[in-house]
Amino acid sequence: MIRGEHPGVRIELELVDDPEDSLREVAQGRADLALVVVERDRTRDRTRDGIALAHLLDDPFAAVLPKGHPLAAQRVLDLPDLADEPWVASERPGHCLDPLLDACGAAGFSPNFAVRSEDYATAQGFVAAGLGIGAMPLLGLGNRHPEVVVRRLRNPEPIRAIHAAIRDPSPGQPALHGLLAALRGAASP
Repeated sequence: MIRGEHPGVRIELELVDDPEDSLREVAQGRADLALVVVERDRTRDRTRDGIALAHLLDDPFAAVLPKGHPLAAQRVLDLPDLADEPWVASERPGHCLDPLLDACGAAGFSPNFAVRSEDYATAQGFVAAGLGIGAMPLLGLGNRHPEVVVRRLRNPEPIRAIHAAIRDPSPGQPALHGLLAALRGAASP
């Protein structure tokens, strides 16, 4: 869609570990847009340090259990019910993992990560092998391992908020505004 409406536009994508680096790239004009995870309890659309943050979606975490796990029969799990389980990490420490750690802290525990991975597919494989349980964002569970079940979490429900960051005020850039509109459209149910 964007390339058809703006054929001269070059789109480059880069995965950056620290959202502060992405925000700095946007603020300094080296990037036009960044997708970042920010704290959910902050204002959904806001300006920070000359950068406008546009809320795109909330991405809840779900429990990922081996099919034979005793809790697998339940459709919804209370987060504290997972407190004594060995956990499989699917994120490195940082902004993407923080909402889960914060929710676990609010539930009165800190997850015991027995196994660490940095991608969802590998983490699901570790869960399927019985090495622990996991909690992963729904966006990361598009391709599910056949030997795991995914269950909604509550009390509290961990959620990460995904935003688009652009310079504020953004100069007249129709392609950028078209991309932001496309991202909002893709993020809406």
